[in-house]
Amino acid sequence: MIEFNGASWPDIGVFMRSSNRNKHVFPLALLLLGLIVFGFFLLGQTGLLRLAIISDKSMISWVILAIYAVASAYWLRVAWLLDSECRLGEKLLITGSSPSALEDGEILAFMDSELEFLARSEESAIDKALEHYAETLENRHASGQFLADLLLKLGLLGTIIGFILMLTPIGEIKEFDPSLIQQLLSTMSGGMAVALYTTLAGLLTSSLLKIQYYFLDSVLVSHVNELTKRFTRAAEIDPILS
Repeated sequence: MIEFNGASWPDIGVFMRSSNRNKHVFPLALLLLGLIVFGFFLLGQTGLLRLAIISDKSMISWVILAIYAVASAYWLRVAWLLDSECRLGEKLLITGSSPSALEDGEILAFMDSELEFLARSEESAIDKALEHYAETLENRHASGQFLADLLLKLGLLGTIIGFILMLTPIGEIKEFDPSLIQQLLSTMSGGMAVALYTTLAGLLTSSLLKIQYYFLDSVLVSHVNELTKRFTRAAEIDPILS
C-alpha cells in the first residue's frame, strides 16, 4: 500500500490504466506534427504549395506559413512540458514520492506550497490548488490559441487585399478599349489569386493549429481529472487535505 502525507492510495492499478494514455504525450505530438509535415510535403510534390506561394503577390501566404512554423515549434515545446507534468504526476501518485524529490515542474509549487497553505483556509484545499495548477498549465496554451486566430485573420486580410487588387483596374478604365481587356483580365486574375490563396492558407494553418492545441487540451483535462480523483480520495482518509 502506497502512502502520501500519511494517506493510503487505494486502486493504484486503476490509476495506472487510466493515466497510461497520458504517458506518451510528446511522442504522440511528434507523430501528429510529422503527419502535418508529410501533408505539406505532398502538397509540395504536387506543385500546389509552390503555385499558391508564387501566385500570392501580397506575400501574406509567406507570413502565414512562417507564423505557423514558429507556432508549431512552440506547440511542440508545450507538449514536451505537459508530458513532463504528466510523468511527474504519475510518479508522485503511484510511487508516493515527496514533491521535493521530484524534478522541476509546476506540480512542485502545487504540492509544496499551494496545498499546504490552502489547507489552513476555509475553502477546499484540493479544489483550489488543483484549479490554480490547471490555470497555470492552461496559460501555456493561450498564446497558441491567439496565433490560431491571428492566422485566420491574416487570411481574411489577404482576401480583402486580393479584392482590392482585382477591382482597382476596373475603376481606372476611362473608356472601353478591346485591346485592354486581356491586360485587365490578367490583373483581375492576379488579385483573385491573392484573395483565394491567402484565405486558403489562413484557414488551413489556423485549423491545423487549433487541432494541435485541442489534443493538448484533452490531455490536460484528463491529467487534472486524474489528480482531482486521487487527491479527493486521499482527502477522505487524511483530513488535512480537505
